[in-house]
Amino acid sequence: MKTFVLASQNKHKAEEIKQILCSGFEIKTMDEVGLSDFEIIEDGNTFEENAAKKAVAVFEKINMPVIADDSGLCVDFLSGAPGVHTARFAGENASDSENIDKLLFELKNVPFEKRSAKFVCVIALVENSADNIKYFRGECSGFILNEKKGTSGFGYDPVFYYKEYKKTLAELGEDVKNTISHRYKALKAFSDFLK
Repeated sequence: MKTFVLASQNKHKAEEIKQILCSGFEIKTMDEVGLSDFEIIEDGNTFEENAAKKAVAVFEKINMPVIADDSGLCVDFLSGAPGVHTARFAGENASDSENIDKLLFELKNVPFEKRSAKFVCVIALVENSADNIKYFRGECSGFILNEKKGTSGFGYDPVFYYKEYKKTLAELGEDVKNTISHRYKALKAFSDFLK
């Protein structure tokens, strides 16, 4: 079984990654390797830059294989925003609700067909050397609704409408979401690479 440290303090993300990867992988959190207080400033301009920065920083601390995920929501009408600022769209330490409220405010009176968006996930893998980073990217396309629907998931899931199922990601539930999401697609590319 391969062991990887996940360069993230986000417990939702860690759980989702563990669920998607299932057997054959052991994912340790930063807490589990003694890095619970280790802060990494995510100031890159792309998901790739941020994922690499996190992976390299943790790798250099523990010298074990590390994966780092950087992901976010890109809304076409907002020229790709919030993008790398997804988690702090409404400000540092903003809650999911505050971020959603800001997004809905920015899209006020914008018709449905112009509210196209995609979730993007980039996973950076550092196995043996900080100079050798591999990237795996996944995307999930949909539209932003005017109001929240569903209680499952986290982040922007309640307003992200997935056309093929005619539901938001928050209405689909973890089992379905984890077979179509941006993170699932990036992790599938990652696990296929390791095979």
